[in-house]
Amino acid sequence: MKRKAAVAGSFYSGSNTELKQHVASLMPEGAVRRKVIAAMSPHAGLIYSGSVAGLVYSGMEPPDTFVLLGPNHTGMGAKVAMMAEGSWEIPTGSLEIDGGLAESIASRTDIVSRDEDAHIHEHSLEVQLPFIIETAPGARIVPITIMSASLEELIELGIAVASAVRESGTSVVVVASTDMSHFISEKEARELDQHALDRVLDLDPRGLYHKVLEEGITMCGFMPTVAMLAASKELGATRAELLRYTTSAEVSGDFEKVVGYAGVLIS
Repeated sequence: MKRKAAVAGSFYSGSNTELKQHVASLMPEGAVRRKVIAAMSPHAGLIYSGSVAGLVYSGMEPPDTFVLLGPNHTGMGAKVAMMAEGSWEIPTGSLEIDGGLAESIASRTDIVSRDEDAHIHEHSLEVQLPFIIETAPGARIVPITIMSASLEELIELGIAVASAVRESGTSVVVVASTDMSHFISEKEARELDQHALDRVLDLDPRGLYHKVLEEGITMCGFMPTVAMLAASKELGATRAELLRYTTSAEVSGDFEKVVGYAGVLIS
């Protein structure tokens, strides 16, 4: 199956030329690329969060495959849904799914369903693709969305991803797609988001899960981030670096109802 772009023309330009130019403008010149295990990247419209995502993808050595973990905003499909074959298309190109790695992950846990419905209209992973095509055009992807899961299921998913990555013998980066607090004042967002980011930077998946629920932090992709952190720890991660945190107020000028965006690289 070829999964066609769902949010071209809204979250990012539907024009090949305009999208390439916009993404290139979000990539800092002279960025130093390094080998990383995982990353956290936002998924709002590029005018809002693209500067953060640009830092994330320009700061990593291009891997062979990206395992993309994102929230399910649409409510369609399975609780934890993987598209295990085919390709994804956006105006600037297409990316093949790494079917071998996808099946290896799915074989290690019962919580993953092979399900295309969850991905048809979902934007959280699609918004990563313009940056992947710009920085790693030959890479493949394994797209997984999470609608709901317990802490132990998320840990299990992370361990399954890590085990499959180790066995693959190829270079893989695990990306959690998430925005931070939604539609509160910038002052509140910065305070709450720092509490969540502290757990991310400590490589603490369980701490992040509990902190988000205890403080009511509206971090839409906290579950994918928990799974990503669990995978990172299994793969030997020792360091997480916050590249940038900002909010939508930087673009909109509205400081009363913001969305937060953060970019993190893990090595």
